[in-house]
Amino acid sequence: MTVETADHAAGISSRLPWVRATFRKPEVAAKPAVPKDPRISALRRFAVSITVLTILGLTVLGFEEAYVTPVVAVGAACLIELILETIEALAQQRPVKYKGSPKQLADFLLPAYITGLACAMLLYANSELWPIVFAATVAVGSKYVLRVKINGRARHFLNPSNIGIVATLLLFHWVGIAPPYQFTEWVRGPFGWLIPLAILASGTMLNAKLTKKMPLIAAWVGAFALQAVVRTAIEHTATVSALLVMTGTVFVLFTNYMITDPGTTPVRPWHQAAFGAAAAVTYGLLVYLHIVFGLFFCLAIVCAVRGTGMAVLSARRRSRAAPARLPLPAPRVDSAAVETTGARTDDALARSEQAGQVRNA
Repeated sequence: MTVETADHAAGISSRLPWVRATFRKPEVAAKPAVPKDPRISALRRFAVSITVLTILGLTVLGFEEAYVTPVVAVGAACLIELILETIEALAQQRPVKYKGSPKQLADFLLPAYITGLACAMLLYANSELWPIVFAATVAVGSKYVLRVKINGRARHFLNPSNIGIVATLLLFHWVGIAPPYQFTEWVRGPFGWLIPLAILASGTMLNAKLTKKMPLIAAWVGAFALQAVVRTAIEHTATVSALLVMTGTVFVLFTNYMITDPGTTPVRPWHQAAFGAAAAVTYGLLVYLHIVFGLFFCLAIVCAVRGTGMAVLSARRRSRAAPARLPLPAPRVDSAAVETTGARTDDALARSEQAGQVRNA
């Protein structure tokens, strides 16, 4: 190696740290780990469960609905969700919640997806599709229309899927609930028992780990059994037949996937227990009055009563927090000061009159 080559290599080596520093990728500070939202995890599990059940129901179990029914219901629910969210975002001058990555869009549409599948699964309108679309539209729209403000934040209080089903049953008398036997119609032998047991096990694990609604479920099931015993004793009917309702797939689905909706049920354990017991008592009263579809009507009634109570309490809190507007006190008048001021004014007038007379003279 010559001297010039050695000097050249030494120059490059001396400048190498500067070159590395220039072209080095900027170090990005590690982002703090964002805690997982249990609500999103629960919605994802719900979505997977109801999707699997729908596919198995249409291919193996014996669902009576057409293959296109869940597709149309989900499409209508997601479309209405996007439209109403866009309108609300424009009115409130805020970015839409579904803006961002495809994952964020999918998470935003999870509630609408579950609502559409639930309406398609639980309603039966023969060959008509528009009643199912109507139910999905009412279900999603209720979240934007029927709200109550709690701590300055508007929240919906009606179970979306349930209120969509109830509205459809009330307005269209020829639409009914899907027959309970469809969940095991094509299944023979012990598999007919394994299906509700599998739904019960998966739903219980989901509610125990994610939604934390086990107090609500326990109160609902216990009060349901109690109302069956009390009601049949009054009516002198068979108690066993009233209790057998609890072994059906529809009851298991309702218990684990509808009445436990995280967005429209209480959070505190004792409040959950009161909610579940109230729903069971309402169901017993409806059945005693010979009103059909008691499962869906009892939940709608309890949610409506709870929402009304929340609205009243919120209004009271706002009225107490608002500053009281009292009339301003009248200014105090000092009589002595008034007399002194009046006397001074009279003296000033007298002196001005005297000055005027002097000028005139």
